[in-house]
Amino acid sequence: MLRLLFVLSIACGSWLFSGDAIATDTYQFDDEVTQKRYQSLIKELRCPKCQNQNLADSNAPIAQDLRRETYELLQMGKTDIEIVDFMVKRYGDFVLYRPKVSSLTYVLWFGPGVLLVIGITIVVVLSRRRSKNKKNIALTAEQQAKLNELLKDK
Repeated sequence: MLRLLFVLSIACGSWLFSGDAIATDTYQFDDEVTQKRYQSLIKELRCPKCQNQNLADSNAPIAQDLRRETYELLQMGKTDIEIVDFMVKRYGDFVLYRPKVSSLTYVLWFGPGVLLVIGITIVVVLSRRRSKNKKNIALTAEQQAKLNELLKDK
């Protein structure tokens, strides 16, 4: 019975406290600038497992490892660019929330703009065609007389 209560308390405790409290890392920094760089980096790098969360928000073990790795690289005196390059070499461009513009990411960067221009062009062309079709409709005298008769009947 005690074992069951213990297991239930652990299960409920992990369920109740899941979230940001578990993702908290307690790293000591030499100065405030390094701490801000750390915070900026873990917010800019994406968790490889979660895919829609940055390292700062993720509770995944891989995110914890990457936060630790980022901290260690900062302590070694690496620049932000060197740290990001290290992560990209290790995990690919996917680890970046804002991937670099390259031949592989042209569609990602320019696709929405191209689709918007195409959509606006289609709307303009269709609206011009519609307005031309309305202008070209001219009734003959006979058709106009028939129309007037139909309208008088109502």
